[in-house]
Amino acid sequence: MITRLSLRFRIFLFFSLLAFGGVALAACALLFGWSRAELPMPSGPFVTALLLFAFLNIGFVALVWMLFDENVARPINKLAADLRLCAHSNVAKAVDTDSAKYLGDLAPAVSAVSSTLSTSVMDTAAHVARETDRLQAEAARLTALLTEVPVATILVNSKNEIVLYDGQAAEILSLIAPPRLKAPLTDYFDADSLEAARGRLSETVPEVSFELIDSPGAHRFDARLKRLDASGYMLIVDVEDQDRSSVGSRPLVYDFDLLNTAGTGDLRDTPLRELCFVVFDTETTGLSTSKDHVVQIGAVRVLNGRIVQGEVFDTYVDPGRPIPPASTKIHGVSDADVAGAPDFAKAGRAFHAFAKDAVLVAHNAPFDIAFFRRFEREMGVEWSHPVLDTVLISSIAFGITEDHSLDALCDRLAVTLAPEMRHSALGDAVATAEVLVRLIPLLEATSLPTLGSVIGEAKRHGRLLKDLN
Repeated sequence: MITRLSLRFRIFLFFSLLAFGGVALAACALLFGWSRAELPMPSGPFVTALLLFAFLNIGFVALVWMLFDENVARPINKLAADLRLCAHSNVAKAVDTDSAKYLGDLAPAVSAVSSTLSTSVMDTAAHVARETDRLQAEAARLTALLTEVPVATILVNSKNEIVLYDGQAAEILSLIAPPRLKAPLTDYFDADSLEAARGRLSETVPEVSFELIDSPGAHRFDARLKRLDASGYMLIVDVEDQDRSSVGSRPLVYDFDLLNTAGTGDLRDTPLRELCFVVFDTETTGLSTSKDHVVQIGAVRVLNGRIVQGEVFDTYVDPGRPIPPASTKIHGVSDADVAGAPDFAKAGRAFHAFAKDAVLVAHNAPFDIAFFRRFEREMGVEWSHPVLDTVLISSIAFGITEDHSLDALCDRLAVTLAPEMRHSALGDAVATAEVLVRLIPLLEATSLPTLGSVIGEAKRHGRLLKDLN
């Protein structure tokens, strides 16, 4: 049980034991001396001496504990966090040895290990960057080629979840709901027509043609299903009449790890790396969740521990009232920007569709999610998603006494963001998503690999931060 407590709290308990143990021993000694007196003696002086000793002893031990905590326990925690950061999050960052100057050779030893890890990380990062550039170039060429072919392509795994879609498929999916990897295909198309076509597939009939109907029943498409052994199938939709001039800006979106995804059980028992997160941020007319209004929503999706390139939600919102100049000065959203934008009810419904079946993540999440829950009735949706707050996750990874602002986290985790993107909803959402991706390995390293374990620990840290503040 005690091994689950933090190092600093265990040290605090140790010094508390010293303080109260000393008082108990002094009480026993005074009691023994009083009982062995040859003549009857009043107990008052002995009690006064005990109380004076207890006061001075506890004060002295508290002073020593504060010095020990400041110069030993906290630096050890910080060194451990820095090492964990280098080892698990691929962040090449020098260890702060100044704060650990009273730890003897420990700080230089940690610095040497960190330097070695950082060199390895930099070499690996350079190699990954080269491979990423090559793959992005190949993906761009493939996207250009697919755009010229008058079909939309969607790869689906054995659980009927979307694994890949091209730009033309994204245009079709967008007619129904925001395109999402890992989304069930039945979120977009009629389940009966899909199941009937799948039932006709076999080893002897690897491809079938059928009429594809969207789930609202508003659109019909000529389509084909092509069997891909046990891993799933390919849905090919004829889009010969579609205007493909707008497809060039849409990348090919895919995650082939979804082909091998295990069955989903209880969400709380699901490993963090297997979860789908929607990381979001809002810009508002002010800081009151009960009186102010949202003017911008930005969000990105994180899947299998990676940000999904190409799945972005970004919209202005008409607050139905003038935006205060003081707020515009912070986030840059003016009345001219929101003119003609959807109201919060419409924008919220669209964001709800984008975030379906995902865990919501935000920096200082209670503030952002409060606006959506306040307008649930107007939106006609229920915001029952699990919610994680990167402020609390940071306190788990780095301790409650550290700075947990988004700027501090970006600096600590080597997340860079263009200055013009900061304090925009999408820019802050991207920064928070990068932070989350780097925090997941740290949570796993601290024996918090599942959503349930993180939520439980976050609640405890939330109470600690509230008490601290």
